[in-house]
Amino acid sequence: MAAGAHLAPVGSRGDPPGDRRDQPGGRRHHRRAPGGRGIPVNAIDVRRVTRQFGSFTAVDSVDLTVAHGEVVGLVGANGAGKTTLIRMILGLLAPTAGRVDVLGAPPSRQGRRRVGYVPQNLGLYRDLTALENLEFRAEAFGSTRHPVPFDGDALVGRLPLGLQRRAAFVAATQHDPAVLILDEPTSGVSPLARSHLWNLIREQADGGSAVLVSTHYMDEAEQADRLVLMSQGRVAGTGTLADIIGPLTAVEVTAERWQQAFELLDGTGPPVTLSGRTIRVLGADQAVVETALAQGPVRARVRSVPATLDEAMVLLDS
Repeated sequence: MAAGAHLAPVGSRGDPPGDRRDQPGGRRHHRRAPGGRGIPVNAIDVRRVTRQFGSFTAVDSVDLTVAHGEVVGLVGANGAGKTTLIRMILGLLAPTAGRVDVLGAPPSRQGRRRVGYVPQNLGLYRDLTALENLEFRAEAFGSTRHPVPFDGDALVGRLPLGLQRRAAFVAATQHDPAVLILDEPTSGVSPLARSHLWNLIREQADGGSAVLVSTHYMDEAEQADRLVLMSQGRVAGTGTLADIIGPLTAVEVTAERWQQAFELLDGTGPPVTLSGRTIRVLGADQAVVETALAQGPVRARVRSVPATLDEAMVLLDS
């Protein structure tokens, strides 16, 4: 059976949660947990979770929460431990240590009926049409099949990747899940298709779902209410984009003799990157950079600028 096809719903999640309001320094306030008293605010609650495979530690003492109505971006390079963590949240892997709660209880077959999941391989039958996939999923979940936003009579395996991802998203959400987990949902699609998928993700959160999205696209980070950065199985940083970048800076250098400037700076210690003819020295002191350039001497425009999220990942991992 395709990944995720066994999940089924348990009906309504209760009254719609309250309105979201603008929040200084962040995207929005989180919605209240649906269903009233006794329902935990955090739909996903991961506490000091570790997963080992033999002597290899894939996930190391990770804490993570996702509230109802919140989109949390799980960000990191391939191999950072994101998919392993997701599989533990779904109950597909048991933690070596720590605890995972989803909707107030450890992952279970009954609990998974309220979860929507799109794995990296999409979880669709490639030799069925998009309509047939949705009909099968609706039957398994006991829900009403949603319409396909394109011609659904083509075999899934023959559809462009962007349409396959849209079909997988519809299949994962047509039972109105309380929790939605998406593993690299925009990988390999065009910028326009990525933008459309993020609009759909936001609609799910606005409806009260707790949404966890893993991605290695750093430019998608600002779409999430909150980020959890993973590196080598550990949480390297958490919070809003502004929280994570915070005081982290880079020194930007532009010079006509940029090759000589790069050679002078590359041995100073901090990581040095080159984009076109613009050099960025991560986490460096501007005065140190200016001193290194003076050894050339190389005349350059030097300024301290905020680090990007990619650069923050490098600095937090160093």
